[in-house]
Amino acid sequence: MIELRPFASLGGANHGWLDAKHHFSFANYHDPNRMSWGSLRVWNDDTIAPGTGFPTHPHRNMEIITYVRKGAITHKDNLGNVGRTEAGDVQVMSAGSGVAHSEYNLEPEATQIFQIWIQPTQTGGEANWGARPFPKGERAGGFVTLASGFADDRDALPIRADARVAGATIKAGESAEYALGKGRRGYLVAAAGAVEIDGVRVNARDGVAIKDVEILKVTALEDSEIVLVDAA
Repeated sequence: MIELRPFASLGGANHGWLDAKHHFSFANYHDPNRMSWGSLRVWNDDTIAPGTGFPTHPHRNMEIITYVRKGAITHKDNLGNVGRTEAGDVQVMSAGSGVAHSEYNLEPEATQIFQIWIQPTQTGGEANWGARPFPKGERAGGFVTLASGFADDRDALPIRADARVAGATIKAGESAEYALGKGRRGYLVAAAGAVEIDGVRVNARDGVAIKDVEILKVTALEDSEIVLVDAA
């Protein structure tokens, strides 16, 4: 099953400093048909104005992955973690039993991020945060696991979920494959460019809900950057 969710169909709100688009029900946007996709609960496409951001606020019992599409985001939390994550790189926060953090765009230009929330396999536990660079060259022509709840993915940022977050950059005319498997759910968004999946065109910032697919094949119609969540 391949279900296209065009960018124009997403919910959202423009708060001036924040232009947010929601792939799933979030805040004041509610669609009973878009509540979650397996353990994937939130996928927000946020544009944050320069010198603004999310002031300190709490989270608990959620795995929060931030993929920076443009600019950079600066994180600070009550655990003493401070970090700046640039375009193409990823940060992960396991909220555990509770954490308070802020996320600001301290850059001179707008920052664009995907913020992805995945439900953990168990609640509680100590909160933690981590970030790492993933140069796009390492993702050229194939998927690289960026964050994972599986021990075999040693190079990925760890999350406490039955899920993976993967990324790929694909040149026009080339393809990349991902072994999803039946019983798993995938959600893919084109961060840039345009791709085709099973005859369906996916433009930049469109979402695609996928299930009951053994091997997911993605063909680039333009030079493209894609992000995929593989969830139970």
